[in-house]
Amino acid sequence: MHVSCGKCGIEDLLEFSKNIDEVFLEFLSRFDKGLVTTVGLSEGLKEEGIIRAENEIKEMIGNNKPDKITEEILFSKKDYISEYKVLKNPEPKMGSKIEEMGLDESISEHLKELKIGQFYKYQEEAIQEITFGENVVIEAPTASGKTEAFLIPVIQRIKKEANEGNVFAIFVYPTKALARDQFPKIQKFAEKIGVDVKVFDGDTKLPDRRDIIDNPPQILVTNFDVLHYHMWHQTKFSSLLSSTRILIVDEAHVYSGIFGSNVHYIIKRLKRICSSKLQFVAASATLDDAKKFCEKLFGEKMQIIHGSGKKGQTNFVMLFPSLRTQRKLMVELTKKLTEKNHKTMVFNNSHLNSELLAIQAKKQKVNIKVHRAGLMANYRTSVEKQFKEDKLQAISCTPTLELGIDVGNVDCVISSTIPVNRLIQRIGRAARKGQRGYAFLALGNDPISQYYKNHPDDYFEDIEKTYIDPKNPFVEEFQVLAMACDRPISKHELKEHQEVIEHHIIKENLKIFNNRIVPNFDKINSMLNEFSIRGIGKSIDIFLSDRKVGDRVLPIALEELHKDAIYFLAGIRYRVKEFDYPKKNMARLEKISRDYPYYTKSLTEEWPTIETIFEKRIANGVEVAFCKLHIQKKVYGYVNIELGQEITQGEKVMLDAPLEYDFITKGIVFHAPRPLKVIEKAEDEDYAEASGYHATEHVVIEGSNMITGGVSQDLGGISLGTSGLIFIYDGAIGGSGASKALYDRFEKALERSMHIVKECPCKNESGCPRCTFSYRCGNNNEFLHKYSALEILERINKGEKTELIDPTEGDRPLV
Repeated sequence: MHVSCGKCGIEDLLEFSKNIDEVFLEFLSRFDKGLVTTVGLSEGLKEEGIIRAENEIKEMIGNNKPDKITEEILFSKKDYISEYKVLKNPEPKMGSKIEEMGLDESISEHLKELKIGQFYKYQEEAIQEITFGENVVIEAPTASGKTEAFLIPVIQRIKKEANEGNVFAIFVYPTKALARDQFPKIQKFAEKIGVDVKVFDGDTKLPDRRDIIDNPPQILVTNFDVLHYHMWHQTKFSSLLSSTRILIVDEAHVYSGIFGSNVHYIIKRLKRICSSKLQFVAASATLDDAKKFCEKLFGEKMQIIHGSGKKGQTNFVMLFPSLRTQRKLMVELTKKLTEKNHKTMVFNNSHLNSELLAIQAKKQKVNIKVHRAGLMANYRTSVEKQFKEDKLQAISCTPTLELGIDVGNVDCVISSTIPVNRLIQRIGRAARKGQRGYAFLALGNDPISQYYKNHPDDYFEDIEKTYIDPKNPFVEEFQVLAMACDRPISKHELKEHQEVIEHHIIKENLKIFNNRIVPNFDKINSMLNEFSIRGIGKSIDIFLSDRKVGDRVLPIALEELHKDAIYFLAGIRYRVKEFDYPKKNMARLEKISRDYPYYTKSLTEEWPTIETIFEKRIANGVEVAFCKLHIQKKVYGYVNIELGQEITQGEKVMLDAPLEYDFITKGIVFHAPRPLKVIEKAEDEDYAEASGYHATEHVVIEGSNMITGGVSQDLGGISLGTSGLIFIYDGAIGGSGASKALYDRFEKALERSMHIVKECPCKNESGCPRCTFSYRCGNNNEFLHKYSALEILERINKGEKTELIDPTEGDRPLV
């Protein structure tokens, strides 16, 4: 730990302890003995790997000429500078001139009015292939003209082939907000050429809905929630969809996990009700495997077109906060840049972090607001508007703003640790107008950040893997019911879902009528109404003074909304006054004083049961299985954690009655080798062994984060006592594909986990937040043994063989 005084410059380095007061007393005692001075510590900090030597930073800078702000940050000696580079976008490759493309005259004329005389090469390719009727994935960075690349060929096809009064193309966006943001741009272009465009979503007013049904537009802008709802309800609107010829899916990379698995089926259902063969066009930011992912999503062969972005350059700095928390670093960077009038977007990876950052930045007099899912739409829109109109200097947001919503000019992007392709998409927001932009990647006090601190080059290799699981049994079960509602299922149809159809017929959810399979509406109506395509499971409604202010899906809601939990909403903290579950599924909030010092984190217990093993393999020497799991989850208490003190242990409070939840999911299980050397020396052998497996489970989840595309927040983990059995599972009910991504890359995850523990300089037996702790640990980060975990991981990486065994009652689950 580093103790210093900003005024007189004295500083000291001391051994880490969970009790800060003890450290401070030790510091005072050393000061009294004359062991603390104002000079000489910098060398020690360099040797300990806490800051970077000046000559190393100068070497990194090379011939680049960083401006004053960047230079100040590089040489501040407050953080370890892992990487500095100037990211330069090359000149995009140019394609044909407008008049050489054989476009409809009205399109060419309008492009000339817009002063566009030539396409980028990738736009030219996309226009040609889409016009030919090919299924295409356009992969190009933010703000590089993707919309034009698919809009122009669609309009060209409409001018040549479309009949009046029919929907020809559907443009789908992942959120209403993004659709509404893009709609004016699409409408303005199309209507100049005489093509009608309308938006239909949950916010479309009744007269406008009637107008769309009476006079269908040629291009319809919507989202998958609307398509899903109207198809299974067989509304008048759904009957318009049958004439569709082209489906455009923008921001396709968003459809990862459960949402993507549902979208896969909604696309399949749309194919069933369309009278012509559908053509598919996906547009996506940079993805490692965009072609493969989109082929799975659409169930069709696709071809990929790569595009490059705008010309421009960005100062990029990767910082590791050795002497403070990630949040303190992010708040200071925000303050520094906004003081110089640089408009700043700060990206956090969770609701909680975006709220905490905004609270702490406001205390520093930063003009900042929160933007995240779960806040009411009108509040989010007003934040976007204020930022766009320069009434707000900074936004603290979650990845919801990573998508193409236009928030005006952005000078700087500060981001917590995320996969590099998503960082580049975020950076695409900075300096859109061609000036120099700033991008800061603030590594955290967590295992993967410590790994990147020492291996920054690997960060640029770890491109996100998107994943979906079309065979999620719960998604398949619901979506097959929805298919029968869209249109009766004929006997020869949907052979691949035969088992599920038969299961529904036995349960009387489906009936055979006139040789066709039809839905039993009375029985399934409520089931389908409760089903959310963005997640599985019921939600808890959140109320403040009798007004609904948000919702949270189960089972995560049990951890965040139990009685007396502190819940964050739009930069304000509330206490949960009442929690009614499982009867009413609602939580009621009450206000607390601004200076209340804590937030809460739940204590949980989980028990896994293997239902079915799908596949097994040997990774190094360890047998690992991918399987269907039944998880029994119990929230039995919580801890109070002090604001600003990111110490991952807090004061425990037990709930009067534990909250319980059972669910089925998918996951992996492996049998770790025993840490025999550590056991031999240990006073308490069982503790050293069980704590070693628990620490290994933490490190494998946190350390594999970027290998699997930043999915650690989608995973849960359990180590079973001294058995050596470690389970890592999808947090989404039914499975999201996240654990399968880990299963497929398990060797790499195990190797990286070993490096994380080995390279962490902490001397603590239980480790620290940068190696063995996890901010999501349900055991308050207790029962962790760093050296035991290191031995386990070294044995695995040397190829020691293990076989799977059955769990036994009495093994204590650590989560």
